[in-house]
Amino acid sequence: MRAGLAPRRTMTKAAPGIIRCVAVRKAFGGHRVLNGVDCDIPKGEISIIIGPSGAGKSVLLRHFVGLLRPDSGDVVVDGRHVPALEDHELLELRRKMGMLFQEGALFSSMSLYDNVAFPLRQHTRKSEGEVREIVMDRLAEVGLAGAEKKMPNELSAGMRKRAGFARALVLEPKILLFDEPDAGLDPVRTELLYELIREIQRRYRSTAVVISHDTQAGFEVADHVLLLHRGRVVEQGPKEQVRASTREITEQFIRGEIEGPLSIDR
Repeated sequence: MRAGLAPRRTMTKAAPGIIRCVAVRKAFGGHRVLNGVDCDIPKGEISIIIGPSGAGKSVLLRHFVGLLRPDSGDVVVDGRHVPALEDHELLELRRKMGMLFQEGALFSSMSLYDNVAFPLRQHTRKSEGEVREIVMDRLAEVGLAGAEKKMPNELSAGMRKRAGFARALVLEPKILLFDEPDAGLDPVRTELLYELIREIQRRYRSTAVVISHDTQAGFEVADHVLLLHRGRVVEQGPKEQVRASTREITEQFIRGEIEGPLSIDR
């Protein structure tokens, strides 16, 4: 490995985060996606995960919720070793986590109201009156008041993402995960979505992890940054420290420069 690509932590030594990965490796067939990921996600902050396409960002995120299990290494979430959890323990952990996928992952046959109500009906014993109160409050929070009867195919891309956000919030999770929420959005809607993420994260005092497609917008909302390259974390720390890094690959990715370690074939 070239000296310019050796993994390095920018941040000073701190207590283990609410999410911690230790030497996580994952391959699909002969293709290794994660190649020894070490990272700490600080509690109560917004962390963004950035990196080139194919760096393993979405694969890493799915390890946090146990949708994927590492071939080796460990993933610790809120003190629990995720790879060692039984199915019922995983379900319990996921109730404390909300995840927004790229397209919102809405059920096409359900109204917006029923999509957002789904986790409450599946995982709680709340009455329909209680469910309605929570659903309407969450829809209002994300700017979708009055849209509860609409079907997913009647919603714009931005509205679908906000609907997915509302659904992720109904169980009041401690951890919010966003898989490229800005994908397919124009710059204005991207900025608005990130403002909403920060507002909600602060209101609920949750931990948020965002895979950012738009590095500039992601940096504005972030407290903490992780840069992945070739399946490894090559830089991580508070965003101002990462922004000030003189590491060649970090400078190139953040500034979008052509010259540097990153090229079209690697």
